[in-house]
Amino acid sequence: MIHMGIAEEIKQEKFKSEYEKAIVNIIYTNAWLNQQHLRLFKSNGLTVPQYNILRILRGQHPNPATVNLLIDRMLDKSSNASRIVDKLEQKGLVKRSQCSKDRRAVDVFISDKGLKLLSDMDVKTEEWENSTRKLTEKESATLNSLLDKMRK
Repeated sequence: MIHMGIAEEIKQEKFKSEYEKAIVNIIYTNAWLNQQHLRLFKSNGLTVPQYNILRILRGQHPNPATVNLLIDRMLDKSSNASRIVDKLEQKGLVKRSQCSKDRRAVDVFISDKGLKLLSDMDVKTEEWENSTRKLTEKESATLNSLLDKMRK
């Protein structure tokens, strides 16, 4: 398989700077990763934001999460967490109950069905991650550090 760089992928010969090229590369790679994830999750009847919320809830399990906690932890801050929880509840993947500490708040729990779905998906997700693994652990750590630095 021939490796193409971002310039070849998007057929753009010149960039104003390496920094601009990096930004374009990050945006392009993000879209590529989202498309890969979309295919993976769609076969399980989930969207990427729904999967993200289920993962957050699994991490909280057996403790509940509030919608505000979900919003704080979501990868896509523009997603409507309340609407996503509604859809997940309709699918039987999450449950809601009134918060015992604050009657205005609602606790959200992942259901047994949601835990099973994520467990089943873990195998497919790991297979996908292994198929896309092109960086070493050290390169991945460097990339993570650089991306963190960029956001600060």
